[in-house]
Amino acid sequence: MYNGETADDIAKRKGLRYREDILDNMGSEELAANLFRITQTEARLKRDKVDTENKACDTHNKIGKIVRKAIKEAGGTMPEDLPTPKKSLKELEKESKKGLKKNEI
Repeated sequence: MYNGETADDIAKRKGLRYREDILDNMGSEELAANLFRITQTEARLKRDKVDTENKACDTHNKIGKIVRKAIKEAGGTMPEDLPTPKKSLKELEKESKKGLKKNEI
């Protein structure tokens, strides 16, 4: 879905640390596109009874291209062109927990 970028390419472009989750570093628009791609790929794999890794990878790539096409046709921004949020989901959760602890005192 990222025009040929691998997960490592995406992580590097976003400036993520080793083992930092890419999905935790997406805004809502990018996350929604990825979740749509994931759910549609899963449904296709089940529906077509895909039973090999190569077929699964091909299916994943086909669905990604379909989602990219839909984004383009809707006049949306391609996922690789969307900004990375300043704070990851993990950072926001940590801050939220700190705020809750302060309010409990």
